[in-house]
Amino acid sequence: MARDVIRPTNVHKPRGYSHAMKVGNSIYTSGQVALDLEGNIVGKGDFVKQFEQTLENMKRVLESAGASMSDIVQMVMFITDLSQLEKTGDVFTKYFQRPYPPSVAVQVSRLGQPEWMVEMIATAVVDHA
Repeated sequence: MARDVIRPTNVHKPRGYSHAMKVGNSIYTSGQVALDLEGNIVGKGDFVKQFEQTLENMKRVLESAGASMSDIVQMVMFITDLSQLEKTGDVFTKYFQRPYPPSVAVQVSRLGQPEWMVEMIATAVVDHA
């Protein structure tokens, strides 16, 4: 089965990885974080802003693959402080409607860069290949 690398132009340029890969009608994303187009951290020290930028980047990656946030069938969130997650309800419902995708939030001691507070991966399935 063909594997198509997804190279969105509206998110930061990846270094050493691909933002996503599409295999058939499934899309697998790499870890998305709160970076702007130039690769600068958005919301340094502000969990809610980082959470929103991370979801925005996820949305852009999926759209580049012909999918949307509603196509997500599984999402994993790596978070440096799980107590911050309760502040994100309004942001979450901006990107998702019921039924919400199956997801898990895992607290980690650190992400790839010390100022990152959240990183997300997702699998999406579209109705068309």
